[in-house]
This record gives sequence, structure tokens and C-alpha cells, in this order.
Amino acid sequence: MARFRDSNHMNSRMMGADGSQDSVVPSANRTIGDIISETRNLSAEQVEQILQYQREKSVRFGVAAVALGFASSEDVLFALSQQFHYPYAQESERKASPELVTLNEPFSRQAESFRSIRSQLTMRGAFENGSARRALAVVSTSPADGKTFFAANLGVALAQLGSRTLVVDADLREPRMHEVFNLTNGSGLSGILAGRAESRPVQQVVNVPGLFVLPAGVVPPNPQELVERSAFGLLMRELISKFDHVVVDTPSATHGADAAVIAARAGAALVLARKDQSRVDSLRGLIRDLSGTPASIAGVIVNEY
Repeated sequence: MARFRDSNHMNSRMMGADGSQDSVVPSANRTIGDIISETRNLSAEQVEQILQYQREKSVRFGVAAVALGFASSEDVLFALSQQFHYPYAQESERKASPELVTLNEPFSRQAESFRSIRSQLTMRGAFENGSARRALAVVSTSPADGKTFFAANLGVALAQLGSRTLVVDADLREPRMHEVFNLTNGSGLSGILAGRAESRPVQQVVNVPGLFVLPAGVVPPNPQELVERSAFGLLMRELISKFDHVVVDTPSATHGADAAVIAARAGAALVLARKDQSRVDSLRGLIRDLSGTPASIAGVIVNEY
């Protein structure tokens, strides 16, 4: 079980995690100084001043540049993300997608919490069943439990590993994934399942190599019937074969059997609950419903407030 705070001040942990951090391979070609100099268009004289300060104070180039007013802390974080090939949203992009803490603040405790959960899920085989791969459906009992927020940030965290990751918005009742990623929603899952020829329904997320989103598309009058069609199962199998990881957002269980059906098509489910809000009997009912499907329950995440 994992606990985390679903807010801009999220403080999370995965129960049983070893606390280790993921390693990344730095670029051998560009130093932090090179990136900062290029980003800020520093002159040779300014670079020399920074190097002099660095030698005198025995500090890093970035610290020296900030101390002399030639760069900001934001510039240093951006340089680090570039050197280590780590997706990082700059300030203008954060305003458009404020919920993406793993992208907006990748070196924060909030993002580290998602990395910890990501590690636990991958180590425990949430995305595979023996030699067969599967998707992970994020499910919960109530609409305000944070499924979309969690699924979006888990998708970013998986893509930051360098894997091809797809986030599918299968909440055909109250879709919101396109808002989180600031994408269009004219075409998407509902159109595909209805048999319409959709023009490029899968969209790539800007500045996050390997991360793609399949929005819900137009809200249909028959969402449950659409996900129950064999076409949805066929589509999920195709998507799983084309991406390293597939994360699926779902409607809450209050809307009916949609979530259980989607989880069955995905192959695995991760249950989300909210502290002091989710009722134990409702969670038991959801887990009982999931147990009656082919979906494997990967675990339970508790959102703390």
C-alpha cells in the first residue's frame, strides 16, 4: 500500500519501498556550464567571472552563476534536466499544466513519491503477467479520489525512464486528461470505439519524449456499452503491443461497472482511495467486483490529507 498527498504539497511514500533513487546516465558532451551559458547567452567575460568565483569559493558553476546574478535557480534546474536527459517543464508550460508535478518539479519530494510508486509497480510486475504484457487501470470508488491526477503523473514518471508510455483516458463520462496535459479532445477513444475514422487520436506530449496520450474524445451517450464492445479489448491489446507502458484512467465506481470492465480489458488494476473520505465497505465492494474479472489487483494507493 502506498500513501501520498494528492495536492501541490504532496508528501508520499510507498509502503515497503527501499528508498533507493533511480539512476540516470548524464550526457558526456555538455557540462552544466555549457548549458547555462547557452541558455543565458553569456559572454566570454561573464563566463570567466563565473569561473573565477567558482575557483575562489570552491562551488559549482551553477551556484557561482546564481551568486553573481548571471543565472537563476530555474536555469540551473533546466541545465540539470538537459544534461541528464530528464524531461522538465519550464515556467510557461507549468502554468498550462499545473497538476503535472512530476514534470513541473521533477526534483521535488512530490515527484520522488511518484518515482517510488513507479519502482514498486514495475518491480512487482504490475505491467506484465509472466511473458504477457498488460496495461494498468487506475480505479476508485468516488469521482474526487484523484485518479486523473495520479494516472497522468504516473505516466510522466514512466516516460522519464525513457520508455514509450501511453496514458489512455477511458473515463468516457467525465474526461479530464486532455485538460491536465493541455491537449485537444476533438477525437479520441470514444470515436475509435464507435467505429469512426479518427485523425491522429493519439497525441504526443510536448517536451516529454516517449509520452503519448489518447484522450477520451467526445462524451458519448452510451459509455458503458462502448467499453464493453470487443473493439475495446482488441484496441487495448494493440496499444499494449506498441507501448512499453499503458496507464488507463477510468470513471469512478459510482458510475456503474465501467471501471471493472476497463480493468478487465487492461489486465491489471490499481485501486485509489482517499483518506477520511473513501468508505471501507465501498472499497471492499470495488475490490470484490474486480476480483470477479481477469484483472490482477496491483495494489492500493491511499491519498492522505
